[in-house]
Amino acid sequence: MFATITSFGVSGIGGYPVSVEVNISNGLPSFDIVGLPDAAVKESRERVRAAIKNTGFRFPVSRITVNLAPADKKKAGTVYDLPVLVGILAAAGEIRTPGADCAFLGELSLTGELRPVSGALPMAIAAERAGVKSLFVPAENAPEAAFAENVEVYAVETVAQLIRHLRGEEAISPAPVPDVHAEELPLPDFADVKGQENVKRALEIAAAGGHNILLIGPPGAGKSMMAKRLPGILPDMSREEMIQCTEIWSVAGLTSRSHPIISTRPFRSPHHTVSATALAGGGTFPRPGEISLAHNAVLFLDELPEFRADVLEVLRQPMEDGQVTVSRVAGTVTFPARFMLACAMNPCKCGWYGHPSGRCRCTPQEVRRYHSRISGPLLDRIDLIVEVPALEYDELRRRTPAESSKAIKERVNAARNIQRQRFGDDGAMSNARMDSKALRRFCALSAEGEELMRGAFESMGLSARSYDRILRVARTIADLAGSGEIMPEHLAEAIQYRSFELNPVDS
Repeated sequence: MFATITSFGVSGIGGYPVSVEVNISNGLPSFDIVGLPDAAVKESRERVRAAIKNTGFRFPVSRITVNLAPADKKKAGTVYDLPVLVGILAAAGEIRTPGADCAFLGELSLTGELRPVSGALPMAIAAERAGVKSLFVPAENAPEAAFAENVEVYAVETVAQLIRHLRGEEAISPAPVPDVHAEELPLPDFADVKGQENVKRALEIAAAGGHNILLIGPPGAGKSMMAKRLPGILPDMSREEMIQCTEIWSVAGLTSRSHPIISTRPFRSPHHTVSATALAGGGTFPRPGEISLAHNAVLFLDELPEFRADVLEVLRQPMEDGQVTVSRVAGTVTFPARFMLACAMNPCKCGWYGHPSGRCRCTPQEVRRYHSRISGPLLDRIDLIVEVPALEYDELRRRTPAESSKAIKERVNAARNIQRQRFGDDGAMSNARMDSKALRRFCALSAEGEELMRGAFESMGLSARSYDRILRVARTIADLAGSGEIMPEHLAEAIQYRSFELNPVDS
């Protein structure tokens, strides 16, 4: 007696098909699972046995062999509980073997109820590519899995309910496709920020072009407060971006029945004690880290010099390539990691270097030592470096509300629409992602602009990477102004965002 059931697994953030082959033969009673299963997969034997008995079926007293094909790929997690159970019942003649266009996934309780699993959306998308027409998943995973197109997703509460459906006794209705729209979350508003107009302007430019930004200022100047208001002005997500983010969050186990789809751009803010593995991803079976969870969104690093050097250096390659490759004994996986980096730091260890009050007692050597925790190559990858001055008393007591996040977001969305029309299907969804070919085409400078850029390049000692990043920022400033050409004033503003001297000079 033999049966083959279609299921799926997850590698990285992508799903792949798994054939659950069940063979029941004569011999001493046993229950073996082969095909490189991990401990969680092996333990499914006891969950499946109890679920079958507690649902009212007879567990075969025979030699049962389950093979998870392809047998050379490591299988992990509890996703194979349900297909193994269906395979045993089909091989024992309790139900008809489902066709190859039906797939099953889910974790079982001992009573036969289904529990949610991680990675439902990547597996549903893989099922769509494999030609599966009917996908049976735990009820809590159904809203997420239904986001895949051309696949009918069935929400299963219990094994008994599924068996009645497969026998044609009581049909389960397909889960409706979720109505996806940006969530109206109560986000902090820029209207609450007093003063700091130059910083707000820089954050608007960063959001409009997806540029990396560093805020430097004394304690209490509002660096973290303004950075946390970035989500309120970020552009709306496209459906493709929603799918990409949801796949990552699903694999990390961060989606739920109440929030199955990531429809607003995440804001990830890890503590400075975070490890390199937690930031980049990894583990015995590699899982996405903070930089991947911030894909298509913002990664905020507060108190930047307090992060360990090895943690900060992890950022360099993903900031250029938009992805991170993690190699472990279990395999090598690549996670998407195209994020907007926002950082904040004090000008010195005590935080008051350069303040008019003269409160700082740090020597230039101590300040340099503090700044040296940030490597030159990492600093070169930051597009905008902005000084955040301490507020004056008159600014603090001002009662007039500032410009709201909604008004700023309208300008950001308008600039992003210009960029989408400009790049089309070339892959660059924002100015920060322009390649060298696009730079030559869309960032041509006038004679006056060339002269201005030459002077900045020579006087500031810019690198080739800095040169390209200034052009990208200038292009974004021109888009916000509705200009088809990069004017000298746009270029001058972009240059000034790289003119801040991070290391002090001995006096």
